[in-house]
Amino acid sequence: MSTPKIHSTQVFFEGLLEVRIFKSSAELAACAAEHARVAIADAIGRFGNARLTVATGASQFDFFKALVEEDIDWNKVDIFHLDEYIGMPGDHPASFRRYLRERFVDLVHPREFFTIRGEAPDPAEECRRYAALLSEREIDVCVCGIGENGHLAFNDPPVADFSDPVRMKVVELDEPCRRQQFGEGWFASLDEVPRLALTQTIPSLLAARLVLCVVPELRKAPAVHATLRGPIATSCPASIMRWKRHAVLYLDADSASKLD
Repeated sequence: MSTPKIHSTQVFFEGLLEVRIFKSSAELAACAAEHARVAIADAIGRFGNARLTVATGASQFDFFKALVEEDIDWNKVDIFHLDEYIGMPGDHPASFRRYLRERFVDLVHPREFFTIRGEAPDPAEECRRYAALLSEREIDVCVCGIGENGHLAFNDPPVADFSDPVRMKVVELDEPCRRQQFGEGWFASLDEVPRLALTQTIPSLLAARLVLCVVPELRKAPAVHATLRGPIATSCPASIMRWKRHAVLYLDADSASKLD
């Protein structure tokens, strides 16, 4: 690995999980983006191409700004994402496909962008289709976040399963998750936030060779505390990362503010 552009202010392990804390979201993003660059370059060197899964949401804005500036051979990279609302067309302002195209995909022009089709007439079949794409070869890097309710992707506490036998599933979003989507400004009202979504399962996203969990912002501090200090349980799905040696949690001063 190359030397990071900016050093973290603190590094420690919680279980097997490496935790890196930075002064600001911008510094966090710069180092996480470089970490991704090195891992992507390694995969291209090994396999001739790399497979990258990325998250969405307001907390990822700085990360994508940094990632598009990295020197990466994007025409050798296939991009996947974590989830999508059921019944939502790809051009809807809240669609995760639109988010990724506008902030990332259309700026770097990867070899392929494999999308989850939220408007597919048969969600169960769409889950099987996307799971087959994910399973063609190991994902090299998964960049994820942690929801305000501790979720990974759309695996909210009521539906999270650390031993899910499938890679994709249909889920019902819990109330805290829907409130987060409304609070981030993606919808005009809480009633507009969909109740159903397609999501990668926790075993699927953690199956990547490297997991970079990018979590800035003060509003994520309670979930970060539960992730690192609470029980390893589906009441905070992100807590499972404490059992994963190949995961790195990137925090800023705000998101780490409730830690000792």
